[in-house]
Amino acid sequence: MVSMSAEAHATRIKRKVYERELAKLQVELCHLQEWVKANKLRVIVLFEGRDAAGKGGTIKAITEKVSPRVFRVIALPAPSDREKTQLFLQRYMQNFPAGGEIVIFDRSWYNRAGVEYVMGFCTPAEHKRFLSLCPQMEQYIIEGGIILIKLWLEVGMDEQERRFEARIADPLRQWKLSPMDLASYRRWYDYSRARDLMLKATSTKHAPWYVIRSDDKRRARLNCIAHILQLIPYKRMRKDKVKLPKRSDKGRYNDQAGLRGMKFVAERY
Repeated sequence: MVSMSAEAHATRIKRKVYERELAKLQVELCHLQEWVKANKLRVIVLFEGRDAAGKGGTIKAITEKVSPRVFRVIALPAPSDREKTQLFLQRYMQNFPAGGEIVIFDRSWYNRAGVEYVMGFCTPAEHKRFLSLCPQMEQYIIEGGIILIKLWLEVGMDEQERRFEARIADPLRQWKLSPMDLASYRRWYDYSRARDLMLKATSTKHAPWYVIRSDDKRRARLNCIAHILQLIPYKRMRKDKVKLPKRSDKGRYNDQAGLRGMKFVAERY
């Protein structure tokens, strides 16, 4: 995969250019959606990356113009006590797509290779076993007919710090900060080593990792959506032109009269 140079990211994409290109890509996502539905395809797109790498914003850009019945976003919380006694992958697999669905994992089973490993929530033996078995598991998923796309958003140290500072200063974004985020910020190099171990062990021919530079959020979103569209072969579906039918006058009555006396929300705006 071609890695863009730092110079290519020195100039951030302007908002008007970004919005124009995003609108084009979102139209294509709607066409992809119809193709997936018609052909009962099953797709998994998983997002991984450091905290503040832009996963949430990218997922929002993908899903804001499509049906949530086709594009399902899965963001699992920390495992419950019961889930901790299950097979590690069990709670992820129960969210896998049925025919006609695209499931987007906002973080995935790769938690074991990242936060769980770095923060000591799993043993070194469990981490080693995961890295060993993960390619086999993903081979099983793909042979079962699921299209699997793995995306790693890579944000630089300075940009991550800037985004964390912005979250601290903005009441609308403070909810994005957690004690785990602050711990991960402190352990930058531990996460770097964990990332490299994960990519080396689990980027395979049948399920490669695709790395997206995300210091420029707008550029990252456009590159990500364009890449997903490239990886899933689809065609535009022919659809009959929709024409609104004539409303029937049968049973006509004053439908506003039935609202008299109801409590209406004050029109403050």
